[in-house]
Amino acid sequence: MKFSTFHLFHRFDGQSFKDVYDYHLRLVELAEELGFHGVRLAEHHFRDYGVVPNLFTMLAAMAARTDRLRLGTGIVVLPLHNPIHVAEEAAMVDVLSGGRLELGIGRGYQSFEFEGFGVDLAEARDRFNEALEVVLGLWGAGPFRHEGKFYRTGTEVELAPRPLQTPYPPIHVAAVSPETVTMYAERGLPILADPAAPFRKVVKAAETWRETAGLAGHDVAGPELVVARSVYVAPTLEQAREDQSRFEARFDRSRIFNDRSAPIDPKTGRAAQGFEYYQDRYLKGGSLSNDFRWEQLEVIGDPERVVGQIRLLQDAGFANLLCDFGSTRPMPLEEMERVMRFFAAEVMPAFR
Repeated sequence: MKFSTFHLFHRFDGQSFKDVYDYHLRLVELAEELGFHGVRLAEHHFRDYGVVPNLFTMLAAMAARTDRLRLGTGIVVLPLHNPIHVAEEAAMVDVLSGGRLELGIGRGYQSFEFEGFGVDLAEARDRFNEALEVVLGLWGAGPFRHEGKFYRTGTEVELAPRPLQTPYPPIHVAAVSPETVTMYAERGLPILADPAAPFRKVVKAAETWRETAGLAGHDVAGPELVVARSVYVAPTLEQAREDQSRFEARFDRSRIFNDRSAPIDPKTGRAAQGFEYYQDRYLKGGSLSNDFRWEQLEVIGDPERVVGQIRLLQDAGFANLLCDFGSTRPMPLEEMERVMRFFAAEVMPAFR
């Protein structure tokens, strides 16, 4: 099992934008020091929920501060971008980092962001699939031309620079709904499993991916499946439970789970076309009990319990755990550093 860190770049009350950037840049440097495999960053727009609108700019800064860490997106919201820019910027980061880029992509879901870009959320799936074809086409051999419904090159083009990794950087598709898992397993594209789904559902997603990809004739042993979880380890179970309650009491989850964030079509007030799986599910995320989080959602507890939970994910077929150590918790830098150091010392050695 490999371990990576997830960075939302949530801006809490009283923080400047530079405060947020400096905080996470320090944690990325610490992740390399502690032996983590990689980092992944979230893209968001127009509010404090996440203040990195261009992931490749931030990854370039991280490339200059690190030597070994894999540098990943988690995720690029493809429908909000010109895919030619995505292919170019990703290739440039891959070159600057010495071939350390990992590209996580998805169709997005936040209605507020799509409205801000003037993009119909109901088109997200089709835009994503076409954008993916453009990125892969540009990363292929030789000149490439595309004339599609949403994107076009107009003439044959060829990237300069090209990605350093051959044939191109690893790609993971964010998978929330079961249909997404199946759709991209049929193409052999590995998934980044839903951080908001309980253990039984992400285990099922991994099983479905392997079965579907195998039936489609793809290698199921080589691709690396990634699963994202909220992670917290304390010296004792009692302290972990107490800290979990303290974290939840200090944070207003409605800042994340609300109508602006949910994939709602403003014309109908219901889930947008293609997002039916989210109906009544997303807003529920703000009212889950601590017991549910403890038993079914989070990797949390003392080292023994946390190792056992990670073993479950490993046995399901996941090879990389994307650890969210507290992206929505207003945790001082010193406390966050202690959390990461304790995890690296007490949990990671069990998987070497």
